[in-house]
Amino acid sequence: MHYNAPWWLPGGHAQTIWPALHSRINRLPALPYRRERWATPDDDFVDVDWRDAPIDPLGAPGAPLLVLFHGLEGSSNSHYALALGQWAQAQGWSFAVPHFRGCSGEINLAPRAYHSGDFEEIGWILARFAACHAGPLLAVGVSLGGSALLRWAQEAGSTADSVVQALASISAPVDLTASGQAIGRGLNRQVYTRMFLASMKPKAMRKLAQFPGLFDAQALQKARDLYDFDNVFTAPLHGFKNTRDYWQRASAKPHLADIRLPTLVVNALNDPFVPAASLPKQREVGAQVTLWQPAQGGHVGFAAGPPPGHLQKLPQTVGGWLQAHL
Repeated sequence: MHYNAPWWLPGGHAQTIWPALHSRINRLPALPYRRERWATPDDDFVDVDWRDAPIDPLGAPGAPLLVLFHGLEGSSNSHYALALGQWAQAQGWSFAVPHFRGCSGEINLAPRAYHSGDFEEIGWILARFAACHAGPLLAVGVSLGGSALLRWAQEAGSTADSVVQALASISAPVDLTASGQAIGRGLNRQVYTRMFLASMKPKAMRKLAQFPGLFDAQALQKARDLYDFDNVFTAPLHGFKNTRDYWQRASAKPHLADIRLPTLVVNALNDPFVPAASLPKQREVGAQVTLWQPAQGGHVGFAAGPPPGHLQKLPQTVGGWLQAHL
């Protein structure tokens, strides 16, 4: 596996921001998804967007299904979802994006949202996919989704490979404390933190309208970084004492040696808010875990080619690695 950023995208910020803008600037068509709504055990719902594989005229067994868990405030139309979905379609695979609660365009019903250590939700979703799909099942998690997917694999241990054949995480903040501190400083705070909070705060206030008294509205409106937001909203709603407890217990890095199925962990060393110093070394992970830590790529970036570039390098590399484990 090898990656060099194109000359016209110098540095981690450019390599992060341009791919996120790519689909809008170049007017990439959205994938023609079909949507299913799954009722959850706690009387809520999860919306799943599907891109079905072509029907095999010979009646061969089902094609592989690639499941993508999106990142913070992402969706099935995020740039990485479109790129990975196009790649899966070209392989003749099925592709599905389950939306974390509140991310499908409609507010969810329960007094909760989603978080980086949401392994129980991941486990329920993957079990549902395994039950309804006849072919092999593969999973990719991006950023927050990658963190939650790794936590599921760690908690599932030796039973994980009975559900999924292989998985990959892309740009996951495996040390949430290090990433939380990094995104709350300097340019990261001005660009990425402001962008996330501009989406997350209104959603939280809509949740408060559903459940008056759920949290302190004034404290949430005063939040200026993810530490403050998680302290008011994410941590208490999901059973954590505070942000520090949440970031510590939800981090995947301390448990990477517990993973028992083929797993690829991708992190660029110039990711603006996943510090290179926080990334694991090969000696810290299990024998089934492969680390790919290229010098460049940014956060879920990895654009390639001459201007305006394309986003197929990451799907080709990650997808090819998963394909080799079928």
